[in-house]
Amino acid sequence: MEAAFTLIELLMVISILGLIAALAVPALKNMGKSNITISASRQLLDDVGRARQLAMSQRTTVYMVFVPSNYWESSPGMFNYKWWNSLTPGAQANATNLADKQLSGYTFVAAGQVGDQPGQHQWHYLMPWRSLPDGTFIAEQKFNSGSNQIASYNVLGFSYTNRIPFPTETNVPGVTPALPYLPYIAFNYLGQLTYDGRNLATHDEFIPLARGAVLPAINPSTKELQLGSPDVSETPPGNSSSSGYNMVRIDALTGRATLLYQKVQ
Repeated sequence: MEAAFTLIELLMVISILGLIAALAVPALKNMGKSNITISASRQLLDDVGRARQLAMSQRTTVYMVFVPSNYWESSPGMFNYKWWNSLTPGAQANATNLADKQLSGYTFVAAGQVGDQPGQHQWHYLMPWRSLPDGTFIAEQKFNSGSNQIASYNVLGFSYTNRIPFPTETNVPGVTPALPYLPYIAFNYLGQLTYDGRNLATHDEFIPLARGAVLPAINPSTKELQLGSPDVSETPPGNSSSSGYNMVRIDALTGRATLLYQKVQ
């Protein structure tokens, strides 16, 4: 007589497998979210270190410039027409293309570099604009003035300046009117945090990361990106400031960056 499984036994095995799968899927989803945050943290940590190294190797001030929301406005709700109308069609296209990098995009800009003529330092973009991995962005409160308490850390908002050419290095201050104010951190030639290459930063810099989405405005007719307020949401809500925080901390004196995160006890 050959051994075999009965229909009831097969159904029981299938039921057990289904139960195990139901219990495992949420854990796997959370693992994926955790991996995204870790990937974003490592990318930002590495790029902060790269900006610092460029400042020292080029013997200049390197600005790590971030893309805020509504960067085309001169004040809340007011379109910066002077700046926009001064841009070439190509520069306008570059500016529009940054709409999907709000709160997640950044680049390096140098105030002069090795090879510039003495007394004639030019602005240089040192890399194309890049973004954090999909599903992550810099917490929205970092782009606001004032301070926020995350765990035991006092997180101040970015410094802003309108001295940096935008959206390309050809749109320089004094030539392009009313340049947008952009958030930044900067490193001097010694690798220290600075405001302008001369004055040192007075506090460590904390950059908190969030999981979720920043959905840029879409033209309902053409389905193309347009300059409109994005839809920002953290998933789960408040994860950038909760006990599961992830932040990059930059020491003001040394400019060295470290990763801060909630350690499981």
